[in-house]
This record gives sequence, C-alpha cells and structure tokens, in this order.
Amino acid sequence: MQVDITNARTAEFRTNYFAIERAILDPASLDFFHRHALKRSKGKRIALGDVQVANAPVAYGDPHCEKLLEMLRPRVERVCRLKLWPTYSYLRVYRRGNVLNAHRDRPSCEISMTVNLGAKAKTPWPIWIAGPRGLAAVALNPGDGLIYRGCDCYHWREPFEGIHQAQVFLHYVDRNGPNREWKFDKRPRLSTLGNETRSSPPS
Repeated sequence: MQVDITNARTAEFRTNYFAIERAILDPASLDFFHRHALKRSKGKRIALGDVQVANAPVAYGDPHCEKLLEMLRPRVERVCRLKLWPTYSYLRVYRRGNVLNAHRDRPSCEISMTVNLGAKAKTPWPIWIAGPRGLAAVALNPGDGLIYRGCDCYHWREPFEGIHQAQVFLHYVDRNGPNREWKFDKRPRLSTLGNETRSSPPS
C-alpha cells in the first residue's frame, strides 16, 4: 500500500510539479516544532520580517529546522525520484493580515517542502500554486507538507485571517542537476546548535 501511495504522489508531482504529503510529523514532533517556532518568534535572535513578508518573524538555518530538513529528505526523494542535497531551512510565523506575494524561488530551492507546524485559525490557510496544469489552492492542516518545484511554479498566499501560523520551508537541489552547486546553500555545512548562520537568506 505504501508503494502505491508513493507512486501516486510521484505521478502527481511529475504532472503538476507539486504533491501533498499528509501527516508527515507525528503529534509529539508537531507539538515540539510549533512551540519552538512560537518561542523563537518572540525572541531577540530573529528577523522581524523579510522582503516577501515584512512583519512575519523569520529564521534562516534554525538548527532544529535544519535537522528536520535532513530527516525528511528521504521522504521528499521518494516522491520526486531524485537524489537530493539539502540547501537550507527557513522558519516563518505568519500573523493576521500577512500576505505572501506571488513569486518563484531562487536556485537553491529547486525542490522544496513547506510544512504547516501549527496555527491558530478557524480554517486552513491555502497556499496557491501555479503548475503546468493550472492554478491550485492547497490547504494544509498542521503536520501536512507540500512538495513543489519552487523555481518553476509561482506560489503565493492571500491575506491571513487567523492569529498565527508557523511554517517551515525545507529546500533541496538535485544532486546531479544544474543547481547542485547550491548544496548547503553554499555554506560549509548545515546549521547546528550553537552554529546559527543568518536570520534571513541571501538575496
């Protein structure tokens, strides 16, 4: 059954350039990452926004998220049928009224997964994605992830109507593809505890 499900996800990814992975985090892990995101968003060592969302706390290369980046890599590889290098993780806590403008990602985000870490909202907040077969509004519950080709597909979010939503972005490149030089986002290694690099990614 797992093989059939994975094959279906692979077919979906190849056709649409995105695929949904439900419940990729167990309840204990989800609770940990949600709490961690909210704690970081209120701390001093975090950027209060970036060029995409001006007033949503963000953290580049958070050590716990970097561990998740590597931990979930095999699952992403099974769906896209590629061997991948991790590049970087990016944590964001959206707040009421935040908008994510339509954009495509830079080369280090060739294959990405965005994971809903938890939210205080009445309904799931969809991410819009424009794939080769048209537009789709993808609603992710806490613990769900969306694997997508961020360099190829425009994606965005309309105004957030909830209180908060914690989201982590996990980025990879094809080990044998044209963007392989972006391994670790051109850092010596992924971040570890005590080795945080930047609060936001380079442009």
